[in-house]
Amino acid sequence: MQKTFISLPLFYALLFADAATILPVEKRTFEQSKFIPDISLILDASYVTRNKTDDEIAHYEIPGVAHGIMGAHAHDGNSHATYNAYNGFNLNYGELVLSSSVDPYFTLDGTFHFSENGVEIEEAYFTSTALPYGLRLRGGKLLSNFGRLNSQHHHYWDFGDMPLIYQAFLGDHGINEKGVQLQWVAPTETYLMFGGEVLQGENEMMFGTASIADPTATDPDAAPLAESADAPALFVAYAKTAVDIGETTVMPGISYARGTSRLDHFEDETPHAFSGMSSLYGADLTVKHYFDSYSFLTWQSEWMMRDMKGTQYAQPDANTTTSASLRKEQAGYYTQLVYAYNMNWRAGVRYDNIYQNDVTKNDVLQDMEDGFERISAMVEYHPSEFSRFRLQYNHNTALYNEDGQRQSVDTIMLQANIAIGAHAAHDF
Repeated sequence: MQKTFISLPLFYALLFADAATILPVEKRTFEQSKFIPDISLILDASYVTRNKTDDEIAHYEIPGVAHGIMGAHAHDGNSHATYNAYNGFNLNYGELVLSSSVDPYFTLDGTFHFSENGVEIEEAYFTSTALPYGLRLRGGKLLSNFGRLNSQHHHYWDFGDMPLIYQAFLGDHGINEKGVQLQWVAPTETYLMFGGEVLQGENEMMFGTASIADPTATDPDAAPLAESADAPALFVAYAKTAVDIGETTVMPGISYARGTSRLDHFEDETPHAFSGMSSLYGADLTVKHYFDSYSFLTWQSEWMMRDMKGTQYAQPDANTTTSASLRKEQAGYYTQLVYAYNMNWRAGVRYDNIYQNDVTKNDVLQDMEDGFERISAMVEYHPSEFSRFRLQYNHNTALYNEDGQRQSVDTIMLQANIAIGAHAAHDF
């Protein structure tokens, strides 16, 4: 048998050469460029001035609803800061996004938030691309499709902060969980989608699974106040549709979430904890009318009601832990109007109201304040699709100080959002 010899330099050239440069076109099966993910980096920074100091803001709360929703606060031994938390300059985050097709069956997306306190995986999930019958499967860490705003990243919001109902009921990150999501798009003439999610259940404002230890117990083997819950412990379902009427699109939706609540705030300024079950109901409506390719008017509204039922634990002093049955029935909404004059200029107004705050302790309805309101206005300039500058004003009368006095907080924010690289398109 005749042998063929090649020189050593030619051998290495063949070994390390790109297959696309050697094989005939019809036999090429791999192109490196197709496997390099889309990469983008988004910087979000702001300058904030308020009529209240940072120390004052950190102690404000919405009575019976939430605390620590403005400024920085401590939780689980860590310091948490909301967006635009401090007077002066804020580096809210640097967001690194990676996105790519895996194969004919899946795509993979990752969103990483870099802040001065560290790095957080905001989202990292796979998405199916080849399931039949209008089905789509997603798994990993993801933003739930509950409601309208929850699935949107911060840089896509029309305002620099979340609506009050989101901040008070779910926190600035909303429902952002590990789990799986299954959606089905019905074979109808108009868009109709049904979805369900099974999630771990680790939202610090409403859901949780970890056991709650008694902070006054001296025996390290003492039974906890509340046993841990089996995970996954949060279940979400929703239905969404969209109808086109001429140049106007109407997008209504309904959502429901139910899960176990294990909320341990014994390390907070006012030590307390809650163990029980919680439900969250939501309805949203978005109406978008286009005047031309770049000019449009959008009206967006969401309503939420939460029902939390279980046991509240309190620590009136260092040696005592008390308990009481507790039920919270709280509801609110936001409504906003945004007008895009052209591709460069937009302006909008928003109104928030948490109008229901029914708290029942040991079967006795408590005398609680309600009617927590905030009014916001903004104008923003887009030099291009990769940059945005927003000036926003908030008048907030929803917060109370430690003496139970309603406060009036006025905030002016100048926000800059700059992006580089390839970024996937957002939902309509």
